Amino acid sequence: MQHQMKVATEPFEKIVRKEKVIESRLYDEKRQQIAIGDEIEFSENDHPENNVRARVTDILRYPSFKELFADHEPTLFGGESKEFLHNEIKQFYSDEEEQKNGVVGFRIEVFD
Repeated sequence: MQHQMKVATEPFEKIVRKEKVIESRLYDEKRQQIAIGDEIEFSENDHPENNVRARVTDILRYPSFKELFADHEPTLFGGESKEFLHNEIKQFYSDEEEQKNGVVGFRIEVFD
């Protein structure tokens, strides 16, 4: 199955360069449809014509982003520190959304 996700320019470029191998999101209804082996097409927010395809190789479910980031190296998410990652993700998701849905990290492998 194929899924679509939009990402900001910097994370998009890190996915393309294979520097970001875990994409973190709320575990909402849309993300619950994604399974290991599925394909995600990432497109750049500011330039939607730029896209890259990746296969989901693992699904990491956690109650919170803090717990997700605590268990994995920040570089896997394309960040320098766990604090940086947490501050970045809070720009997109509220504490209420996080508590309601939980979170997910999709480990991805970009197609060459």
